Amino acid sequence: MSPTYRYDYDVITNWITPGESVLDLGCGDGSLLAHLTRARQIRGWGVENDPDNIAACIANGVNVIQVDLEKGLAGFEDGFFNHVIMSLSLQTIHNTLGILNEMLRVGRDAVVSFPNFGYWRHRDSLLQGRMPVSDILPHQWFNTPNVRFFTVADFDALCAEQGIVIHERLGFDKGRVVHDDLGSKASVAVYRLGRNTDSPSRLTTQAPLSDNG
Repeated sequence: MSPTYRYDYDVITNWITPGESVLDLGCGDGSLLAHLTRARQIRGWGVENDPDNIAACIANGVNVIQVDLEKGLAGFEDGFFNHVIMSLSLQTIHNTLGILNEMLRVGRDAVVSFPNFGYWRHRDSLLQGRMPVSDILPHQWFNTPNVRFFTVADFDALCAEQGIVIHERLGFDKGRVVHDDLGSKASVAVYRLGRNTDSPSRLTTQAPLSDNG
């Protein structure tokens, strides 16, 4: 099985030094790790819970561990990885603050990308009375895996409130870099994050939710 490739991989690659250790959460078929292994010779591990994706990772030669991300990363040591990545998966997690806390605990920095629900085309769809469906949001409202719907402004505010440092931030629309007004012009945002060492205890822990939560 041939792994897929996405435009945000180049951004993530530029943030990684050859030979570093990387943990990819919700790694899918292992495409990002396979790319980073070729481009940066990383030491990489994926975390995935879907059996089909786990099989795809193995087929693509990617190290993968089966973990339910809603329950955290208790099996990983503090600061073990140079980078912990969650690419286009944060919006599918109930335990948002908990997983951000875990990423910044086990990694020296965290990289997250997510669809921006404030994107102008999404706003236009809502004004027409329909939930947005696009390349970055391909599912209908009744079968979407997304459980959190947030914007670039929402994520910036969360980082400020929780003492998370934004080292770098980029936006994309249809694979092209957006240089201004990410809040409305970017369909996808990519962040490189760190912990504020002056206030290491500010990040709030959020308990995992039940299936009915």
